[in-house]
Amino acid sequence: MMDSRICLAAVLLLFGLATVFAQSSPDQVCESKNGTNCEECLRNVSCLWCITSKSCVTYPVKTILPPHALCPLKEARWGLCWMNFQTLIITLSVLGAILIIALMICLFCCCKCENFGSKRTEAKLQKQANKTRTKQEERKAEMNERHNDIRKKYGLSGQNPYSKFA
Repeated sequence: MMDSRICLAAVLLLFGLATVFAQSSPDQVCESKNGTNCEECLRNVSCLWCITSKSCVTYPVKTILPPHALCPLKEARWGLCWMNFQTLIITLSVLGAILIIALMICLFCCCKCENFGSKRTEAKLQKQANKTRTKQEERKAEMNERHNDIRKKYGLSGQNPYSKFA
């Protein structure tokens, strides 16, 4: 049991060291493609191609945009050889703005439709309440009519002697 654990740990350590030594740093990978073309350079995602100097450099990840000293934005290519970095930034900004505006419109419409639905439901409930109140008043009037008929029948239609105390 203990021997298999030691053997497994040794194999894992060996593979880990092999991968570390097999990989070269990204700086060397990008700079090694300086004599090639844009397509060859941009096969690696961490590389940036500069048209003016025809050089492949490592993308400066510490700064969001590559500095002008490294390569002007109009001449920099990253990801696609046919689209410069400036166009890429503008396109992504416009798409992001459109997405945000569409989201805001959806939220506004949903809130407005929800309020419209609640107003419609409220109006329906109010209409039902009015209908119920009308039926109740009709029943009350019919009941009073029947009571008055019964009072007349038995001669109780006169003034109630106790009404002045109420």
